[in-house]
Amino acid sequence: MKNVNIGMIGYGFMGKAHTNGYAQANHFFKLGHKPVLKALCARNAEKAQEFADNWGYESIETDWRELLKRDDIDAVDICVPNNLHKEISIAAAEAGKAVLCEKPLAIDVAEGEAMCEAVEKAGVPNMVWYNYRRVPAVSLAKQIIDEGRLGKIFHYRANFLQDWTINADVPQGGAATWRLDAEAAGSGVTGDLLAHCIDTAIWLNGNIKDVSAMTETFVKERMHAETGKKEPVTIDDACMFHCHFENGSLGLFESTRYARGHKALNTLEINGEHGSLAWDLHDLHRLQYFNYADDGIVRGWRDVHVSDGDQPYMGNWWVPGLNIGYEHSFIHQVADFLKSLDEGKPVHPSFRDALETQKVCDAVLKSAKERAWMDV
Repeated sequence: MKNVNIGMIGYGFMGKAHTNGYAQANHFFKLGHKPVLKALCARNAEKAQEFADNWGYESIETDWRELLKRDDIDAVDICVPNNLHKEISIAAAEAGKAVLCEKPLAIDVAEGEAMCEAVEKAGVPNMVWYNYRRVPAVSLAKQIIDEGRLGKIFHYRANFLQDWTINADVPQGGAATWRLDAEAAGSGVTGDLLAHCIDTAIWLNGNIKDVSAMTETFVKERMHAETGKKEPVTIDDACMFHCHFENGSLGLFESTRYARGHKALNTLEINGEHGSLAWDLHDLHRLQYFNYADDGIVRGWRDVHVSDGDQPYMGNWWVPGLNIGYEHSFIHQVADFLKSLDEGKPVHPSFRDALETQKVCDAVLKSAKERAWMDV
């Protein structure tokens, strides 16, 4: 067993999710590498130490540059606002560390391209945390599509709906609400939510060729958490776009933080010549499947409960019929990362894979701004 010493930068929502993945993967997957929680890095030493003590990190740093200087760090996990991804990723690659970066890859394509060049030049393992690929039902959808069971694909549609920013008193900026600050996030729902939908769509259905989009910012001004002043809001609160995939199918995507009653409605549906698939994050262990080849008297949507050992990832968990959850998608991604180290092969989505999603996001925002179709 070879240890992989992890340096985690950030201790928020994703810091917890990733750390839990490192802590659990080797308990359930047979792997030749094992993560060691070597160091947690955050600006606030007291909070960093509290997180480190709770999760079992051996040490803390308050400056990511100092973390990268350490010879006992093999892999750097970046769980910080999007505007910091480029600088930290490039520096980590130059320091010879494996780089695992939260999504989206970067603020824009230019930054993402620089990050890709850095990790490729350094020859270091690299991965972006688009975790929904690792939900077993979504992985099963990929298997069904790749086996040709749907035939020619005609339509792909997806949405990701939330409602947490409807209140105009929610501030922008700062540690808790940086996703509402364009300087930190780059964009709103496009980079935060639609990026997930786009990555999954590309993985399941191939690259997107062109897009036509519209966005809206419903609350035009918000108090900035750091300045205490009301400032213009320049992120997109909602975005809708339609597109052509390179395989000739049509796509329809929607995301918003203004869908009252929806906390995290993330769905997808794919319609093909011979069948269709549908998935809903709220029932993440189930895949809806329609097969036109079924006998007419029993033809209809079937509800596939993804829990059997011969279905993706599930053979590593409990007995058939018992469910796993959201957090397991991160455990699966850690396991796949470690397996890639075992085999000496790239892990996906790589930085270069995630750049394709970034290209779509940039095209969507440009299309909405110019009110025109944009090539990706």
